[in-house]
Amino acid sequence: MHRRLATALSASTLALVTVVSTAAAADAAPADKPQVLANWTQTSASSYTTWAAARADQGAWSAYAFDWSTDYCSSSPDNPFGFPFSMSCARHDFGYRNYKAAGAFDANKSRLDSAFYEDLKRVCVNYSGAKKTSCTSTAWTYYQAVKAFG
Repeated sequence: MHRRLATALSASTLALVTVVSTAAAADAAPADKPQVLANWTQTSASSYTTWAAARADQGAWSAYAFDWSTDYCSSSPDNPFGFPFSMSCARHDFGYRNYKAAGAFDANKSRLDSAFYEDLKRVCVNYSGAKKTSCTSTAWTYYQAVKAFG
């Protein structure tokens, strides 16, 4: 009787461990998550474009469990003087939040801030003359703020 009970308990325990292990493996982010995150947070325009496409189709990336939340430009205007900086701020938030969650923020902060500045400058290329100068100056101010306080 005791032997049958012990065998049944062992089999049940083994089955439970297998189910829990399988569930944990299914919940784990794909192994290339750090590479995907790095690809989406570079200073290049192609990095920004790839991130923006993924952001528009977040469901396709759900297995990666990225944090897509944003408060855009935090307490600064999202579109200062009419310059549309909100998406640049959203990508910056994406980098900050996901690298903090990965425990790799300090090693990547400088690049994230530089990518933010490059994104802002890409907004400014759409202007000319005094408006472009104003945009570029505002971009520099936003960059200096995140560099110092971000």
